[in-house]
Amino acid sequence: MWGKKWIVITGVLVSVIAIAGCKALGFKRNANALWKIVSQQCVPNQQQNNDPAPCRLVDLRNGYVVMKDRDGPLQFLLMPVKKITGIESPVLLSPFSPNYFAEAWHARHYMEERRGAPVDDSAVALSINSQRGRTQNQLHIHISCLRPDIRRRLDSLNASLSAKWQSAQLGEHEYQIRLLTRDELKKTSPFVRIANELPGAREEMGKYGIAVAAMPDGKKALMVIKRNLLLLNRGSAEELQDHSCAILQPRS
Repeated sequence: MWGKKWIVITGVLVSVIAIAGCKALGFKRNANALWKIVSQQCVPNQQQNNDPAPCRLVDLRNGYVVMKDRDGPLQFLLMPVKKITGIESPVLLSPFSPNYFAEAWHARHYMEERRGAPVDDSAVALSINSQRGRTQNQLHIHISCLRPDIRRRLDSLNASLSAKWQSAQLGEHEYQIRLLTRDELKKTSPFVRIANELPGAREEMGKYGIAVAAMPDGKKALMVIKRNLLLLNRGSAEELQDHSCAILQPRS
């Protein structure tokens, strides 16, 4: 009896994963769209005309661009000016690589500029998806709003979180979480920190998704999810964000 049930359950899981895989392949037919915008439009336009369009910013000295994403009223993307496919790239673990997460947190002011009103740090989150959980093959950090339920969950965990990694359920999946001070975020890239601190992560960075959000005391929560297809988890830390920015809407 149980044997037949497990066969059915396994079959359903395989079907769901296969469907998700097919959708991902469909999206990835244009997986270089972001890279083409960066390399063929934003950077040349900045170099030739001193105009970053269609990006909002091209910072050649620090090696990144900031661009308004088409999804959501306030979502922006931070991307390298060099070709870096994603979180699995070894170049991100080099001590000479820019700290893209620190730069992305600094770039959150573009959300306020776009909104025309203040955006409290408690409403902001950064994220990057795993190699199999993304649709684009150019490293991009999502700068957007945090889901309201994730904000409440982080606030409830605040007293128990520390500089030590611990497991916690955030929304639909389990994450590894630790706190960072402002200086720690600026000093060490989360990519490097994860590779150095989570056992086995350095050898399989492509399986991880990363998110960063502010805590009430000003520290940052570094949240890491590892892909697990058996649990229908593609390692997409972007799931902690809400691009509609409901967290900024007045409470009824």
